[in-house]
Amino acid sequence: MRAKITYCVTAAVLVVYFVLVGSRGVLLIEHGTALTITFGVAVLVLPLIGIWFLWKNTQFVARANRLAAELDAEGGLPVDTLVRTAGGRIDRDSADAVFAERRAEAEDSPDDWRCWFRLAIAYHDARDTPRARKAMQRAIALRDGKPVRV
Repeated sequence: MRAKITYCVTAAVLVVYFVLVGSRGVLLIEHGTALTITFGVAVLVLPLIGIWFLWKNTQFVARANRLAAELDAEGGLPVDTLVRTAGGRIDRDSADAVFAERRAEAEDSPDDWRCWFRLAIAYHDARDTPRARKAMQRAIALRDGKPVRV
């Protein structure tokens, strides 16, 4: 729940920032000189890119949450048995052991989105965010019946 609140607050702050930057771009364009119009258009591009990125990220999170809910309803979410340090961080050796199991599971069933979902969680626990995201994207594509890039 805390992660959802943090995401929503961050997204709201970004939207406010995009509006402020966009208004500055409009003011530059309204000034009317060639230089200010050029800068104004350039300034307007930044919020557009930011909005696109925020939208794509929000879609990804919503799809991943949908998969998590479906897997939870099936009773297929992985049980957290990871060893943690006194500060609450996941022990690296513990995460690596679980990761090896999840990777073997995904290799045995490469077309099962459930295996890729669990592998994405294992990547995340092992602090490999880029691979966790790619594994989750693959799980989403497999679940939606879309072609998967290798």
